[in-house]
Amino acid sequence: MVSLLDIIGPVMVGPSSSHTAGACRLGLLARCLVGGTPQTARIELHGSFARTGEGHGTDKAIVAGLMGFQPDDDRIRTAVEIAEREGLDYRFEKTTLGEESEVHPNTTRITVQRGERSATMVGSSLGAGRVLVTEIDGYPVEVTGNYNTVVLVAEDVKGSVARIATILADSAINIATLRLTRKARGGDAFMVIEVDDVPSEKVRDEIRALPWVKWAFRLDKVSA
Repeated sequence: MVSLLDIIGPVMVGPSSSHTAGACRLGLLARCLVGGTPQTARIELHGSFARTGEGHGTDKAIVAGLMGFQPDDDRIRTAVEIAEREGLDYRFEKTTLGEESEVHPNTTRITVQRGERSATMVGSSLGAGRVLVTEIDGYPVEVTGNYNTVVLVAEDVKGSVARIATILADSAINIATLRLTRKARGGDAFMVIEVDDVPSEKVRDEIRALPWVKWAFRLDKVSA
């Protein structure tokens, strides 16, 4: 079924929901992976993003998202200048992330660093402001930004999923989806948990305190 949002697009600043609203939301998600505005950002643009992104404001939108601006924020127009004033060290590069038949044309790979934490994310802007993150730190994922999401890397130990689910349940947080990826048995596991409610700082800290959790962050809901 086609929704009204698919027809008219989201409330936003800029000429294109794919190149501005979606791009801004990808920046917002990348920002969450390091817990705030990054100090440095390497932004690689693929396909249509690389060919026409600058003219459509993709560069401004991604930088705006990295600084925490929403898609309808008028500051998107001057995001580049604001970033330079505030010391966000960023650079854009054109790249090819795969065959056009396999990789969405509006795709970016964003590498961010803040303090001791760094992360790399691959995501696509699908149209009407919708986004899909397909990779985080080399792990295949499916993050839509339609939910508040907990992402974490942990040692692959028995009972880890149940323990984290219990922490969420004890705080009355309902799990919408849970996906677990591991590169090898007994190695690190990457967990993506989409939830209906906003996990508190206390919940995040409880998960981080688990001895087998290496890092955990909350991705805020970014959809309209």
